[in-house]
Amino acid sequence: MRRKVTKIVIAVIVCLLIGFLSSFATQSSVNDWYITLNKPSFNPPNWLFAPVWTILYVMMGVAAGIVWGKGFHHVWVKTALYHFGFQLLLNASWSIIFFGLKNPLAALFVILILLVLIVLTIRWFNVVSKKAAILMVPYLFWVIFATALNFKIWELN
Repeated sequence: MRRKVTKIVIAVIVCLLIGFLSSFATQSSVNDWYITLNKPSFNPPNWLFAPVWTILYVMMGVAAGIVWGKGFHHVWVKTALYHFGFQLLLNASWSIIFFGLKNPLAALFVILILLVLIVLTIRWFNVVSKKAAILMVPYLFWVIFATALNFKIWELN
């Protein structure tokens, strides 16, 4: 049990660290370039993003830790965690592309690929642990929302 908790804690820390590092790209333009963009009516207030992402990164880390706790020697666990790692890297790259490079169109392509990888990750997590798969569902829904927001921002600008 202690090993499983350790793996969950490590996975949560990794997810939060990735989120923290990608937030540097966000902060670099959220107070200047981003505020000048036309946004759709369903755009949430800026203060909402940090707490939502923090909760999602914690849930993602718990999910990954649960899967990792099943034993990395299992091929299904490895496959699930590889998918998780790839989608986490794409997640971070979206912030860099959208905010850092100020390119909503390229970010839209990235987030569409990210959506596919999240679905595949949930599918593989479900093979290993239904609980882990369920923990990833709010993240999927938030990224679906973010995709619609990304599309509308690109379309309006």
